[in-house]
Parts: sequence; structure tokens; C-alpha cells
Amino acid sequence: MKQMEVTILGQSYILGCPEGGEHSLMAAVASVDREMSAIRDAGRVKARERIAVLAALNLAYQLAERPPAPPAEGEAAPPRVDVGALMRRIDQALGDDGHLI
Repeated sequence: MKQMEVTILGQSYILGCPEGGEHSLMAAVASVDREMSAIRDAGRVKARERIAVLAALNLAYQLAERPPAPPAEGEAAPPRVDVGALMRRIDQALGDDGHLI
């Protein structure tokens, strides 16, 4: 597995990446960085941890809203995720200061 250094919201990370997956990883990093930057720039959320959770939820919501791919022959359809309920649970767990309670 190849290691790549990436930057998300000004913070460097070393990530493992399978050979040939560099383009996909960089696209994912760009998407996460863009989402986190938008949340930070909106000015309502300051804690990096909370920004990361909100960005992850926004991206997961976007994925959940995509039309599902038809299951392969013989496979059951995946269950739907209630993203709103997940967001409420995470907000509750993070509390008002943006840190886990």
C-alpha cells in the first residue's frame, strides 16, 4: 500500500492508498476539504472536530440522496440510512461546545 501526504483544512495527514487509487483518494480529499472549508467559512462552527463531523454528515447525506444502484443479481438491496436521525444523535453527543461529552 502506498502512503500519500494530503492536506485537509490546513492540517497534513499521511494516508494509505492502494496502488492505482491515487486519483480517487485525491478526489475524496478535495471533496472533504471543500466541505469542511465551507462549514468553517460560514462562521457558525469553530471546533475542528465538529466541522469534520458536519462535513462527513453532509457528504453522507449527498450519497444517500443519490439514486441507488440496482443490486447485482442475487444481492439484497442495502438498507436506507436515516441521515437526519444520525445528525441529531451526533449533535446531541457533541453538545454545545463541539466536543464529545
